[in-house]
Amino acid sequence: MKETYAKENTLSATRNYKDTVFRKLFHEKSELLNLYNAINGTCYDDPDDLWIVTLDNAIYMSMKNDLAFVIDAQLHLYEHQSTINPNMPLRFLQYVAKEYETLIEGHLLYRSQTQKIPAPHFVVFYNGSSSQPETQLLKLSNAFESPEQDPQLELKVLVLNINPGYNTKLLEQCPTLKEYMQYTERVRRYAAESDIHTAVTHAVNECIQDGILREFLKRNKAEVVAMSIFEYDEEAVFATIRDEERQLGKEEGKLEGKSEGKSESILLLLEEFGCLPDHIKAKICSERNPDTLNIWLRLAAKSESLEQFIQAM
Repeated sequence: MKETYAKENTLSATRNYKDTVFRKLFHEKSELLNLYNAINGTCYDDPDDLWIVTLDNAIYMSMKNDLAFVIDAQLHLYEHQSTINPNMPLRFLQYVAKEYETLIEGHLLYRSQTQKIPAPHFVVFYNGSSSQPETQLLKLSNAFESPEQDPQLELKVLVLNINPGYNTKLLEQCPTLKEYMQYTERVRRYAAESDIHTAVTHAVNECIQDGILREFLKRNKAEVVAMSIFEYDEEAVFATIRDEERQLGKEEGKLEGKSEGKSESILLLLEEFGCLPDHIKAKICSERNPDTLNIWLRLAAKSESLEQFIQAM
């Protein structure tokens, strides 16, 4: 099957602190094959059965594709997440489109025969601090503005919770994933008691002493410390942004509940200032940019007079 695709890509060991410990840990084919077997209940024992096709330096909205590989005529994309992201199906759609573009030579799509492609599968490994079920399924169709019973385009993402007490069989069958979870748990625990550099260094040293990812951490100690610090800081930043968005969403939700759509909400808020000029009303009703409408919605809520709103818009 490999002959059908473009020349094989290899996953390089990127010396980039914006990389992740998860991605580096499963860089080796043998480790990735073990993870695949644990998830699928298979028993492949030859790492060369697995063809790594991870998108190197492929960044969408500052987020990398963690792992991708082909085995047994199937394309598997794995991601690690410390937060549940409902947009993962859309992100995976971007990733898999790029994968097929890389795997399939463009001229083959114009042949009269059907071009065979590896069937895609999508998995997220979750180990964040918020409570989540053991498994859940995210669907691309959940993001459609107009829900459809039988969507012509669908993408399903399996989310596996790898926190303590969840998916224990999977973790037992893949010791590296279990030890990775134990390492991140220690980082999180120590970070609550000290600065992140001290917490990560402590966790790394303790895991080496306790035989958790010992050889991996000994070989890559400095890089793992740097990557873990970056990951933890990035997670904290995203958490702050999400809190702000949730608060803003609550405020806007109250306003938007008065009518359908942001334009109507803005008009309702401005009614208290008296009659709205026709050209301003037409401008609001014809605006389709959601970012602009969000700005105007906030202005309408905060303005103390119609003149103040018109000058600011």
